[in-house]
Parts: sequence; C-alpha cells; structure tokens
Amino acid sequence: MKIVFMGTPDIAVGTLESLYNLNYDIPLVITREDKPKGRGKELAVTPIKEFALSKGLKIYQPNKLRGNDEAISILKDIAPDFFVVVAYGRILPKEILEIPKIAPVNLHFSLLPKYRGAAPVNWAVFNGEEETGVSTMLMDEGMDTGDILLQERILIGDKTSHDISNELAKIGAELTVKTLNDFKNLVSIKQNDNNSTLAPIIKKEDGVINWSKNAVETERQVRAFFGWPSAYSSLNSKMIKISKAVVTDILSNGRVGEIIDIDKNSFTVGTNDYGLKILNLQPEGKKSMDTSSFLSGNKLKIGDRFV
Repeated sequence: MKIVFMGTPDIAVGTLESLYNLNYDIPLVITREDKPKGRGKELAVTPIKEFALSKGLKIYQPNKLRGNDEAISILKDIAPDFFVVVAYGRILPKEILEIPKIAPVNLHFSLLPKYRGAAPVNWAVFNGEEETGVSTMLMDEGMDTGDILLQERILIGDKTSHDISNELAKIGAELTVKTLNDFKNLVSIKQNDNNSTLAPIIKKEDGVINWSKNAVETERQVRAFFGWPSAYSSLNSKMIKISKAVVTDILSNGRVGEIIDIDKNSFTVGTNDYGLKILNLQPEGKKSMDTSSFLSGNKLKIGDRFV
C-alpha cells in the first residue's frame, strides 16, 4: 500500500509515525513551508518535517497546491493508493484529490459534522461540549465536508485543549490505520450539513477575558486557549495569562473583575456570578508559575481589579 502523507503540526506526527512503524510504503511526505520563529526569526521546520528527516523520508514543501503543475506531476508519478492528510493546513484542489488510486483520506479532530475548520478541539472546549473525538473521512473540495468513514469519541471533562489534542492524536493514529486496513469493508456516511458547526482559526483577541461573563464560561476559556493565545487579562497595568482556574461557590455580588478572596496559594476573581480561583498564571515577561509563587513576590489586596 503506497501512501503520500500530508501534515504539519505536532498532532499529525503520531499518525505518520504509526504508518512508518507498520512499514507502509511512504514515498513522499508533504508539509508546510519552514517559517521564521522567535526573536532571531530563524527558519523553523515543521514537526512533521522534523520526524520525516529523522526517518529519511522524502519531503516536499510546496507554497501552494492549487494550480501547481509541479506538485501534480510529482504526485502522478508516485501514483499513490492513498493520501493520508492530518492537519496539513491547506484545502486540496480537485486536480490533486483525484490522483490517489483508492482515496484521499483525512483525519479530523472533531465529531463531524460539528466543528469543521482549523481549531475544532479549542472551540469544543470553549463551547462547553461534553464530548469530542476524531473522524476519518473521504476528502472532497470543501472544508471537512467529505463522507465520514470512522469516528471515535472521548469525554472532555476538565481537560485542556492541549491535553485533549494529545489524547486524540494517539486515538486518531490508530483510527487512521484501521481505516486504511479495513477500507474495502467500510461504508461511508454523508455528513448532514444542517448539523454542521465551524471552528475558525484562533485569533489572539479570542484569549481576552471578559469578566462580566460567568465563572463557568471563563474557566472554559482558560482550558480552551491553553498554550496559545492563553486566556489573559491586565492587572496593575501588567498582562497576566491564566493557565489554570477553578469555579468556586463564592458569590461575586457584582464585583466583576475584582479580587474578592486571597489565600497563601491562590486568589479569586469575581465574574458575573461566582468567583474564579486562579491556580496557575504567567505574569508579563516571566515564566508560567503557580499562584503561590506569584503571591510570594507580588502584594495583592482585596478590591484589586483585572481589566
């Protein structure tokens, strides 16, 4: 079975690694271009490229696929049985999708048709979904609109988007292998567009905390945008990212954004209903820390306000 793999971020590595370890024929790995990173703006390779290089796999990094005669020629010469696509970051045009002998297969990190788009895990957490999962599907020209092949579900609970993504990456790798191995016996299911929702690209401003929302919504925002852009607010003219918080039973009584309780390990901020206890944070210009460490070097008082 000959596979061309397409993917870019960390969450795609597990699937490529599984295919490689099972000795699938992978003549080509396609990933996004190297991008400048950090203060020095040095070019950084994608996690998929890093893995492919470590295994001696051939890599191709086109700046586009639509209208790319070179890409079409390369892929037609390979004549793969499958494309396996995991968070590649580009929609494949029709002329590319028609190349595999059997099918282009995509692994998507949601229970389609819900959360089509770039950030399905984050928005599932943000919106308070009880469960999420992974789906393998046949690819078409739309954005995550192809027929569903297999799905696997997990409960969200109090996990962060980062934790869920790592969990789904492992489950998704296994589901992709199962999809390829059982492909001839699978019956695809058309998506119901009436039940679809979108998961757009996350923007930095999505992390801004609006303390006039309730405590449950704000705590979900912390878990949804863990890592980047983080849930953040300003205290004493300094930006603070919040990475862990829990909802309390302390009534805010209208003290929105105010510190309404302090102990040696945490402080609690008022929302439009209950207090949100802050357990981990990252002050501007410093590393992430637990709140007790922050309080040892910063004197806060009841009534100090986040804006």
